[in-house]
Amino acid sequence: MLDESLLDSPEGLAAADQRGLLRGAAEAGARVRTAARHAAEAGVDDLKPDGRPRAVLIAGPGAAATHAADLIGSLAGPGSPVTRLAPTGVAPAAGALRWELPGWTGSVDLLLIATPDGTEPGLSLLADQAYRRGCTVAAVAPAGTPLVEAVEGAHGLFVPLATAPYEHDEPLAASAPGVLWALLTPLLALLDRIGLLTAPPDALEKVANRLDLVAERCGPAIAAYSNAAKTLAAELADALPIVWTEGPSAGPAGRRFAAALAELSGHPAVVAELPEALATHSALLAGRLAANADPDDFFRDRVEERPALHARVVLLRDRPIGGLTAAPAARDLALSHDTPISELEPEPGGELETLAELIAITDFAAVYLALASEA
Repeated sequence: MLDESLLDSPEGLAAADQRGLLRGAAEAGARVRTAARHAAEAGVDDLKPDGRPRAVLIAGPGAAATHAADLIGSLAGPGSPVTRLAPTGVAPAAGALRWELPGWTGSVDLLLIATPDGTEPGLSLLADQAYRRGCTVAAVAPAGTPLVEAVEGAHGLFVPLATAPYEHDEPLAASAPGVLWALLTPLLALLDRIGLLTAPPDALEKVANRLDLVAERCGPAIAAYSNAAKTLAAELADALPIVWTEGPSAGPAGRRFAAALAELSGHPAVVAELPEALATHSALLAGRLAANADPDDFFRDRVEERPALHARVVLLRDRPIGGLTAAPAARDLALSHDTPISELEPEPGGELETLAELIAITDFAAVYLALASEA
């Protein structure tokens, strides 16, 4: 059950936030600036690449590496394939994970390693394997970890992970807001230098500014009635989020939102891209999850019984309203099944800025849902 009164209590939210999730969301802009500085100090701005790689491979544990690969693939487009190397192993533990390069990997490819841990033996072995294949290696990881020595031994580029002091006490959640930007920002700076995507220093500064703006509008001191993230968290408290995305940047943002809801708050969600989502989820909205599917709910004891779980559509868009859009059809489908709908659309700006805004608002919403549900 969601404690909605906690949403309008900054002190209560701070007391409930034992994992520093709200602080990480609020400091996302600062994390981008620190990570960009680390990349510059590591020599990224001085690189003189011979050309674009044939393929980019991304390896790392958990949701953070998955989200980074998804976002980079969306931003890069079809120019160079971006592939995430999924780990194998008997458990999701640093010592149990192993990664393997595809058989075709060679000297014209680029391996990116992104991890908030850095103690995984499998990643050190992967860096060594890439070196023997002639594949260029770059990594973002905490300083002083075994991976650093492995990357240096492979004559690769290492960028220290931008962390905060309060994150050193316990392992970082892969979906924590600060982790994504700490891993993603140096990779964006590097891939800008090799021409795979466009993320120059001024664009990263605009991303940081947009994240700061969202933190001002969605922070714990802002009341729920004028706070988009708190409003969304309250709307999803007793609902199954059906996340529909429209536009190339909104797709990765929606998938990250679903993962953050699961990892941070234990809240399930399903996600799909428009227009295919209209066919994929039509039967789902017409089934037991529809708002009108339980006529006996009127007689439910509002104090003793939990409400039935019903679907709620969350529409994330990064296209202008005047363009070609499936949003009207999405609204019609949801409302025809008495399914409520929440919509998020970023302010105008570059692709990186709008993507950052969608991620930031949904990150705040996932954190608020987690904290108010734990109380």
